[in-house]
Amino acid sequence: MASSFDLTKPIAIGSDHAGYDYKVDLVKWLNENGYQVSDMGVYENKSVDYPDYAHPVAEAVEKGEAAFGILLCGSANGVCITANKHQGIRAGLSFQTDVAQLIRQHNDANIICIPARFVAVEYAKQMVDIFINTPFEGGRHQTRVNKIACS
Repeated sequence: MASSFDLTKPIAIGSDHAGYDYKVDLVKWLNENGYQVSDMGVYENKSVDYPDYAHPVAEAVEKGEAAFGILLCGSANGVCITANKHQGIRAGLSFQTDVAQLIRQHNDANIICIPARFVAVEYAKQMVDIFINTPFEGGRHQTRVNKIACS
């Protein structure tokens, strides 16, 4: 199945300290699978503020500079809330493969947020793979997605 994302563009990825190790593993895995990655940090496992890394990922997706985004933090809530402050961003928190599929199919999510403290890294890779390869269904879901943005 072909991805509905424009994979000629890089995948933007960012994390705080809690997601750092997963981010390193995901960047390596994505590169090994032929994807371009734009790593927005954090670049060492040292306590940081998650918005400092969520905003650049959301901005890259929002401006069309990235195919989509991946954000990681301990619970994924902080990065998800931050990313969703940007118009045109639909960040979804995923903790199961079924959720990764549904945030694409039903919500046309363009950033997947993964809770590094609650899922295994191999499971995170499975969720990202499903996220990449699941198309948005449109139809009744498009009507709902159209109602998300605040004007």
